[in-house]
Amino acid sequence: MPAEKFTLGIDYGTESGRVVVARVRNGELVGQAIVPYPDGVIDERLPGGGPRLEPDWALQNPRDYLLVAERGIPRALKDAGVRGESVIGMGTDFTASSPLPTRRDGTPLCFEPKYRKHPHAWVKLWKHHAAQAEANRINEVARERNEEFIRIYGGKYSSEWFFSKLLQIFDEAPAVYQATERFIEAADWIVWQLTGVEKRSACTAGYKAMWIKGRGFPSRDFFAAVREGFDTALDKVAEHYFPLGEKAGGLTAEWARKTGLPAGTPVSIGNVDAHVAVPACTVTAPGSMVMIMGTSICHLLLGPQKQMVEGICGVVEDGVVPGLWGYEAGQSAVGDIFAWFFEHGVPEYVHREARKTRIPFTSLLERRAARLKPGATGLLALDWWNGNRSILVDVELTGLLLGLTLATTPEEIYRALIEATAFGTRQIIGAFESKGVRVNELVACGGLPERNQLLMQIYANVTGREIKLADPLLTCSALGSAMHAAVAAGTGAGGYDSIFDAAKKMARVQKKTFRPCPEHHDIYNLIFKEYQQLHDYFGRGTNDVMKRLKALKRQVRSNPQVRG
Repeated sequence: MPAEKFTLGIDYGTESGRVVVARVRNGELVGQAIVPYPDGVIDERLPGGGPRLEPDWALQNPRDYLLVAERGIPRALKDAGVRGESVIGMGTDFTASSPLPTRRDGTPLCFEPKYRKHPHAWVKLWKHHAAQAEANRINEVARERNEEFIRIYGGKYSSEWFFSKLLQIFDEAPAVYQATERFIEAADWIVWQLTGVEKRSACTAGYKAMWIKGRGFPSRDFFAAVREGFDTALDKVAEHYFPLGEKAGGLTAEWARKTGLPAGTPVSIGNVDAHVAVPACTVTAPGSMVMIMGTSICHLLLGPQKQMVEGICGVVEDGVVPGLWGYEAGQSAVGDIFAWFFEHGVPEYVHREARKTRIPFTSLLERRAARLKPGATGLLALDWWNGNRSILVDVELTGLLLGLTLATTPEEIYRALIEATAFGTRQIIGAFESKGVRVNELVACGGLPERNQLLMQIYANVTGREIKLADPLLTCSALGSAMHAAVAAGTGAGGYDSIFDAAKKMARVQKKTFRPCPEHHDIYNLIFKEYQQLHDYFGRGTNDVMKRLKALKRQVRSNPQVRG
């Protein structure tokens, strides 16, 4: 009997990295390790001091990413009881767009003493929203020139994405921009470190960096039109981009010593955390929308052809699996909204009752909210606590809670917030289907589906669609990376020829599903119409009060003459 073969998957998240060991023949996860980032999300001050960061900044330390591989791989192998020699490949996935400036050899500028205390020298995390002015300029010029990429991105290029963040460096830190010899997604940078080879992913480039298969980037004239001198941006990126599942290179001797894996172990091209989860959820054909549900939600969908859908994050040929167009949309805050409410909106009497009954207060709120009927709260919310990603693509929008009275209870607010995020997903589904991109069912993975049964049932009731659950839920991205590692290794090493073959053997869904209740769906149809009116009234320029208030807040906070 041939020896068992295994692959590694590393999922780089927002607060930590997760390493899993997967059995190649059936996808069973036999070991894992979680390594928290020592510096976490940097949104106040840089490690070791430096200036206070402005609002909407979110940075990370690339040294934390190296630590995940160095500590996590040996721990995961030990947890699995697997020797390094049995591992035929490894794959990685990352939040995106999370780019960083480096030297030509890949050394991050923030590693150099000269730039260590300069915020623009660090990784700009996906939720860094301080480049909105730059995104506005990119959009203005792209529309004037009728650039193809702007249509692919649903009409707007986001402040969260690659070139918005590079333009912010150009505008605010010319010295850092000049020192930047390579500007690179963290998804590609970590693969570069592990293999010693800079081979960038067509996935991250297509969804975040205006790159189009067969055409490449927009012309230098476009970048020069955005800002005089910004055409040099193209000198800081790669010329060639590579498909998912391809071997980027072999593990270096240095990393082999650090991890216990053989030198030369195949490492697959870097992936995006949401996109890599799709085949791990068994989805390799059109009709099923994958929801990666956590602090935010990413929505991924496959289609046989390209359609221009309003406000999506992109439609990329071969962007998720070969031979199909991969559509991405998303909501900027979901779990983050609930976390905000748990921290700031739950009164002490709820905590006292939770302590008395010895159950978590979050579970107590869920039980109480589950007893409420749709429409019984009299509340309606807009889920824009962190701006709107799809379909309005506007980080300047803010949250709204309507219908409060002196009798409103915490559980009613909690349920209204859940419903608002479900309405946000339904709005995205409507945008797809208005262009003929069908959504027959939903498949969910991530932390929220595991923890919150009420949320999943409300999503089924609001959308009117059955929801399947990935197996496993929490580690589907890491499993997806391990699956791509098996493809990079190939059948000759005991892996697979394609991600389709890998998905047949290594991916699965749970037997449990959430099916919509017709009576509840009918009520939610009525409430959704009200949501749509609020959505368009505040989100499409009829009333820009949210933006005016946000601008006033910045003005007052930055004025030292205004006293509290």
